[in-house]
Amino acid sequence: MSDFKYPKDEKLKKENEITLLFAKGKWKSCGNLRIIILKNHPDLHTENVKLGVSVSKRYFKKAVHRNRIKRLLRECYRLNKDIFKTSFGEKTIAMMFWVSNELPEKFQDVEAEFIKLCQSQKKS
Repeated sequence: MSDFKYPKDEKLKKENEITLLFAKGKWKSCGNLRIIILKNHPDLHTENVKLGVSVSKRYFKKAVHRNRIKRLLRECYRLNKDIFKTSFGEKTIAMMFWVSNELPEKFQDVEAEFIKLCQSQKKS
């Protein structure tokens, strides 16, 4: 059985890690989801996956909507952590973005895009 937690040590919070991610990471897109990934870099001091989520104020002016989408993105990762780890590896830092100005209707829509994004990584 898989571990369905999203503990504090899996959250991308440190400024130096985020700076390194944006400087050296690779971008992937699938539908309304974009992700920037950095895996197995010598400057990484983490042994597990670290993930952050972000939604632009440009697309969603109201914090209620931004927070809703961020909750959906974190829930996608939490429930599909095993798929993410097999696609991108264990020693990885990543940040997910929602890049559409439309609010997702259902959690299943966001989850389907997340799974598609992970599976497209396996092929390439």
